Amino acid sequence: MIDLFRKFNELNILIIGDVMMDSYLWGNVDRISPEAPVPVVSVHKRENRLGGAANVALNIQSLGATPLICSVIGNDMEGAAFLRLLEDHELSAEGIISLNDRPTTVKTRVIGQNQQMLRIDEETDALLSQEHSGQLIDKIKTLINSKEIHAIIFQDYDKGVISHQLIIEIVEESKRKNIITVVDPKKRNFLKYANVTLFKPNLKELREGLKVEIDMRQMKDLESAVEQIKGHLNAEHIMVTLSELGVFMQSNDQKRLIPAHIRKIADVSGAGDTVIATAAVCLASGLDVFTTAAVSNLAGGLVCEHVGVVSIDKEHLLNESLKLK
Repeated sequence: MIDLFRKFNELNILIIGDVMMDSYLWGNVDRISPEAPVPVVSVHKRENRLGGAANVALNIQSLGATPLICSVIGNDMEGAAFLRLLEDHELSAEGIISLNDRPTTVKTRVIGQNQQMLRIDEETDALLSQEHSGQLIDKIKTLINSKEIHAIIFQDYDKGVISHQLIIEIVEESKRKNIITVVDPKKRNFLKYANVTLFKPNLKELREGLKVEIDMRQMKDLESAVEQIKGHLNAEHIMVTLSELGVFMQSNDQKRLIPAHIRKIADVSGAGDTVIATAAVCLASGLDVFTTAAVSNLAGGLVCEHVGVVSIDKEHLLNESLKLK
């Protein structure tokens, strides 16, 4: 496992998807508002962090690999702040396109007494125009063909950056270059990620994407849903994250439910980003899919011990991974 974690440092991982800025208002709650039955948060700190697909990049970076983000932002104040955050974290902006007619996605979380009390979203989920999507596809292809890319992550938040045509062209290009593709899907494109290496929905996304009921007391319900995905997408591996129940992995005819590790959960924000980032670097390093699922599941649990969206700590993950049976 130690040698595997060292291999992470040699990897270049390209991330395609919806980037956003996570804005935090931290404060204390001492009273209820006289205007409405809501708590008053006395703010003592403001903080902006990279979010969405950019948080996946931060997790890739924390694991020792080199991330490269391909996405769009708005040509606005928030977009400028986003680019400054990239620079602060020594992340490349060469895959970022700024658009005049599109706002930068911002999610503002109000934290009182270390508990998230409210989230305010400023965004659009409209699909990119054909022209702008074409620009993004061309930029991605240029990067794939000019750099040594070891894995591509599709980090889809249904905000309109990833189109069906983009998926088709980039998966096809990836196959041609023998680059593994991993997907963290959402509802709109759920059944459009054909022929990828790893497809990783969570249970809610699985239910919504297939429009099926899944009773977790009946394992056959889950297995049947995964078989449906396999039939639709022809993905090599399917990994379903199940929160406190762990993770279900199917590869060819092998399937396994890997239980979750007991953790003191403070905040689940960003856990999916950590899971997909960890899975990508593990697979790109040659780790088998079931151990990849176990390590990724472990990583997701570790970041849930912190308030707010945070990246995985590589040394902590390594130490915990060495305890896996």
